Formats: sequence, C-alpha cells, structure tokens
Amino acid sequence: MLKLLLFCLLLVVCWPLALAALFLYPLIWLILLPFRLVGLVVGGTFELIAALFTLPARALRTI
Repeated sequence: MLKLLLFCLLLVVCWPLALAALFLYPLIWLILLPFRLVGLVVGGTFELIAALFTLPARALRTI
C-alpha cells in the first residue's frame, strides 16, 4: 500500500519519472532474475555442505 501511495505521489510531482519507473521496473526485474537464481543455488549449496558437516554430530546426539 505504501508503494502505491509513493508511486501516486511521484506521479503527481514528476509524471515522466513515474512513467519511466513503471516501464523500467519489469525490465530491471528480468535482468536481475538470473542473479537471484544464482543466489538461491549458492545458498542451497552452502546449506547442503553445512548439513553434511553437521550430520555426524546430529547422528551421535540422537543415539
């Protein structure tokens, strides 16, 4: 809701900038999408490595 109000305020104050932001936002989102996917893969890999290192300790704790 806050983003909509800020956009409406920007539309009133400077409508060309608001329209440029409206059209450029999906383009920038598409450009940044691969970096988000790489971040998810790297984060998942680090979580897998951490789980493998802590597996013996968790296995001994359950015994």
